[in-house]
Amino acid sequence: MQIADRGAGRALLLDALGTIVSLQPPAPMLRTELATRFGFEISEPEAQQALAAEIAYYRAHLDQGRDPASLAALRGSCAEVLRAALPGSERLARIDGHSLTEALLASLRFAPFPDAAAAIRAAKARGERVIVVSNWDISLPDVLARVGLAPLLDGIVTSAGAGARKPDSAIFERALAIAGTGAQHATHVGDNLAEDVAGARAAGITPILVNRTPPTRGTAPAGVRSIASLAELP
Repeated sequence: MQIADRGAGRALLLDALGTIVSLQPPAPMLRTELATRFGFEISEPEAQQALAAEIAYYRAHLDQGRDPASLAALRGSCAEVLRAALPGSERLARIDGHSLTEALLASLRFAPFPDAAAAIRAAKARGERVIVVSNWDISLPDVLARVGLAPLLDGIVTSAGAGARKPDSAIFERALAIAGTGAQHATHVGDNLAEDVAGARAAGITPILVNRTPPTRGTAPAGVRSIASLAELP
């Protein structure tokens, strides 16, 4: 779907995870949380395996976190997926769902990439409106506030809030509406070929692939610029 032009103002659309924020290694933190809170000891591989199951479940269901009640339900379900993937024990079985959910959330800590704030400020100095567009539940504004990026932004669009996830053009349409501009005046920067590059192109938006850890990320297709840092943005 081609998005209609709305005006001449420029917009910079940014993905969240892998583009402006990173997830700190959660396995060591989960081990610490479980041991400190419940005296439940697990190995690093056991923590990694359980978190892989939880993250896969979250990614498949993140759009269910549309409001506070549904977000709490989603987090509770994620905690139960984590429980099922951990080594079974009587001690683990006695942990109530609320407490396990709190331990899980405490293990998931995000940090801004060092180049993120400067890139956002530079875009604003160029007169661009900066909108984050991410496949995430509605907690993303809180995450970006905690890492100090939210005050720099003109808007945050989540797939849960928009009712569509990248690469669907509808989520980009929501971001352009907030920016008050059209697709031809926007650039989208992200680290995922299918969601960010293909999604932006389908919406008529110029994509840029941020490839922070080559060659583990995909290679940009012909005609798409690839950068290693947001400092390379024009």
